[in-house]
Amino acid sequence: MNKHIEKLIENIDKVIFGKREEIMYIITCLISNGHVLLEDVPGVGKTNLVHGLAKSLNSSFGRIQFTPDLLPSDITGVSIFNPKTTEFEFKKGPVFSNILLADEINRTSPKTQSSLLEAMQERQVTIEGKTYLLEYPFMVLATENPIEYEGTFPLPEAQLDRFMMKMSLGYPDSESEKRILRNYTNITPLENLSPVLTLDDIARMQREVTDVFVSEEIEDMIIELVNNTRNHKEIKLGISPRGSLLIYKAAKAFAYINGRDFVLPDDIKKLYLPVFSHRIILKPESRFNNISTESVLNSIFYKLNI
Repeated sequence: MNKHIEKLIENIDKVIFGKREEIMYIITCLISNGHVLLEDVPGVGKTNLVHGLAKSLNSSFGRIQFTPDLLPSDITGVSIFNPKTTEFEFKKGPVFSNILLADEINRTSPKTQSSLLEAMQERQVTIEGKTYLLEYPFMVLATENPIEYEGTFPLPEAQLDRFMMKMSLGYPDSESEKRILRNYTNITPLENLSPVLTLDDIARMQREVTDVFVSEEIEDMIIELVNNTRNHKEIKLGISPRGSLLIYKAAKAFAYINGRDFVLPDDIKKLYLPVFSHRIILKPESRFNNISTESVLNSIFYKLNI
């Protein structure tokens, strides 16, 4: 494994225990300029994970708690009239940070959701005709409650598609929960967490990862995988070309993290669920028959000629 990435994973593991694989996925998104959607119940450590990532990089950290009355200007910022200068001055919103936690994004209206998702896509915001570039690097880690929770506004498919990965942390195992009990009683581990990498290190990795080699066989594997989602009897909406591109980029980053300058089929095997699971829509009759997205994707993957 890349020694710098190993240091970063070990540092974040000091505040979120037993989630090494999930941390690796998040770092994969970070160095491939992607964003992450975390769907989980409250209290499993999502906020600590994101805050731990920001502190480990000595980066600016922003947090938005999404509520039904949140306005787009609460995210992007607002122009305020200064009577001393008789001019409007722009006050930046929390979106102007390197690592942004968008907490419970499905608690707010679609209009407010879209203001963040547009910033994610364009990496800039336009206020009253003037464009402001966001910080670099810029990464959004959004959390959402499971859809069955009351008071949620599910993200539309086009907006879900902008997240490179969707994952769940899940409950900790018994040993990890013991560590939580022992380490979070008094001072939280976050308070003593020190940076191990810089933003310049991340920017360098983002440049280096573009040089990772992807063979034509891997490209064919990706194309076959996405084509099979578009022609599957259980699937109403298959993987878009954006999905193809994002797993391609994620695979290069995942190989880089693991100390390789080339992509293996096993990288695609590790990534296809977190990259693809939120991009397909099953047919109503499939959902009625309790067929899961994961089971359909698994059946497609294991029929590939690898």
